[in-house]
Amino acid sequence: MAETRSKRGGRQQRLAQRAAKPVLDPCPPGQSGGSYRPLSETDLQNIYDTALRLLAELGMGEVPDRLAADLIAAGAVDNGAGRILFPRALVEEAIDRAAKKFTLHGRDDARSIEVGGDKVYFGTGGAAVQTLDMDSGLYRPSTLEDLHNFTRLQDTLANVSWYTRCCVATDVPDNFDLDVNTIYALLKNTTKPTATSFTLAEHVAPLVKLLDIAAGGEGAFSRRPFMKAHISPVISPMRYGEDAVDVVYECIEHNIPMSCITAAQAGATAPATMAGFLAQSLAETLGSLLMVHAVKPGYPMVFSNWPLVIDLRTGAFSGGSGETAVLNAASAQLSNWLGLPSGVACSMTDAKAIDAQYGMEKGITSMAAALAGGNLIYESSGMTASLLGVSFEAFVLDDEMHSNTYRALRGIEVSEENLGFEAICGAVLGEGHFLGSAQTHAAMERDYFYPSLADRNEPRTWAQMGAKDAWALANDRAREILASHHPEYLSAEQDRAIREQFKIL
Repeated sequence: MAETRSKRGGRQQRLAQRAAKPVLDPCPPGQSGGSYRPLSETDLQNIYDTALRLLAELGMGEVPDRLAADLIAAGAVDNGAGRILFPRALVEEAIDRAAKKFTLHGRDDARSIEVGGDKVYFGTGGAAVQTLDMDSGLYRPSTLEDLHNFTRLQDTLANVSWYTRCCVATDVPDNFDLDVNTIYALLKNTTKPTATSFTLAEHVAPLVKLLDIAAGGEGAFSRRPFMKAHISPVISPMRYGEDAVDVVYECIEHNIPMSCITAAQAGATAPATMAGFLAQSLAETLGSLLMVHAVKPGYPMVFSNWPLVIDLRTGAFSGGSGETAVLNAASAQLSNWLGLPSGVACSMTDAKAIDAQYGMEKGITSMAAALAGGNLIYESSGMTASLLGVSFEAFVLDDEMHSNTYRALRGIEVSEENLGFEAICGAVLGEGHFLGSAQTHAAMERDYFYPSLADRNEPRTWAQMGAKDAWALANDRAREILASHHPEYLSAEQDRAIREQFKIL
């Protein structure tokens, strides 16, 4: 009996050890990308040269007066016909002086990440107006409560490296209240690096006061900003948007890092040919960089060149297509070739349900962007329905998908020890297998990722456990997290100070 109890105790210990997080995570965020290169060196040069020719000969239109003055002072030229032209030398100066790497701070410094180089991070984006309801399995308008719930759900997910609000609280009609309550939801429920958007430039200064309260006092946020701004100052094709440009000026004034996002659509606001699309989209994103360069050279900006695709038969947005995969991979390759911190958008499935289409589209697009070396891969967690929807189940499923992607990016470490000549000889001449060897035990946690949602049981066991599909398993997991994780990242004093000055709903 004593021997039996000892064996059972040993088995329980082994099971507990396997259930625990490994000492060495086999697939952490920040793996190196860049092995997938859809464009040759000649392709890159030709696209770049065409983009610079577009900027020099066609230029940008609808340039706000303040920006036009700053651009001309920096070396741009007014052609007298309502467009500002950019000599090649000015564009290359802006690229040379651009911030190549910078830190996206978390309020918890352990969660900060460095943007640039060849590091790959998955995060969120989107402005979904519909949420996939966990009870009905159907879509309904997104609410402020949803935003709080999504924020605290992702706070537990290791592969969401930064968090941008993923849905719009459609039950908050006032734009300023919406901006306030969006930021409050992020501050209350996560300490990761975050991002938001500002509806109008005049919202920035008062909202910085809100951020100062969370940062610890007046001016504290600007000294160490833990939230970046998502701005689209360029409207395709080849013109600026005045309201967004005004937001850029305010963000620079308050030291808020920016993702300046170009989101042209192939066949609609940019050429349907992929090479022409990439040339125009690169020119437009360089237009954002030139704007930042004219205001403050070297200011932290994520070069967010997001090629978007439409179904040319219907005009519907197509976020999960093979064309989206290759275009965003090419965009990441172009940005990295220029040495600029790259932002692309992938994992934007067109599927409405958590089904085979969902998994296929998310898998191919996110893997392509990661292999190409996109530094920040936006929209990669939780988004469904061509960015119109967002799902709690999708968040937890995508987190597991990202672990597998990081494992693929990590590749294979070839060393004398790993080649294992002696281990092979020992197994062949000994027990005839490797199951109990020291090398196998060492590699078990170091080199292999073990999913907690993907089912690896045989069919009979799966049936005995309820025959649940991925959607049902993810629903259970999301409910467990939401029932147990209730962070309070604002102190009572901070929360009271915010509520005294702002309308928290």
